[in-house]
Amino acid sequence: MTDAPLTLDPGQTALLVMDFQPAILGRLDDSEALLSAAAEAIDIVRDEGGHVGYVRVAFDDSDYEAMPATNKTFAPIAAGRLMHHEDPETAVHERVAPQSGDIVVRKTRVGAFSTTDLDQQLRERGITTLILAGISTSGVVLSTVRDAADRDYELFVLSDASGDPDADVHAMLTEKVFPRQGHVITTEELPGLFGGSGAQGPG
Repeated sequence: MTDAPLTLDPGQTALLVMDFQPAILGRLDDSEALLSAAAEAIDIVRDEGGHVGYVRVAFDDSDYEAMPATNKTFAPIAAGRLMHHEDPETAVHERVAPQSGDIVVRKTRVGAFSTTDLDQQLRERGITTLILAGISTSGVVLSTVRDAADRDYELFVLSDASGDPDADVHAMLTEKVFPRQGHVITTEELPGLFGGSGAQGPG
């Protein structure tokens, strides 16, 4: 059970679908289950009249050139010219692809906020609550939970629409770490957050 409020305002709520890219999904054994859960969450939020945002990691030539050798995670990617933004493997997976009007940002670090204008786009739409789905739990989800909490967003993490190559790490984060700064729920619980209001409720 979650101690989440009974009702969320769809107009102030956004689902962030983070790093659901073929290049990253391929690292996980349960990618099909994650895609199904994310697709279901997207449908629920759209039906309720909420916002959907997408975060992907990819680089252009200037990003490669600007990458310092001290960055343990991304310097090897830059050196190998990997994850280029035009590579189909870095696009959002077609099963959960953005629609017209969705928020879409491209990042060059782990978290969703630090190298993007995501915060500005969310603020401009009046969004105060974020529902997070991402790969990996120990990467983009963890970094975004920390950053978003410091920016005073109300947070929900979809445990079944987030995944990590290490199942024990996923369990530790969703059971012991994330509940300190947000609500950890499943996709099945998501409709109840909106109180069954549907898209016809007051905006």
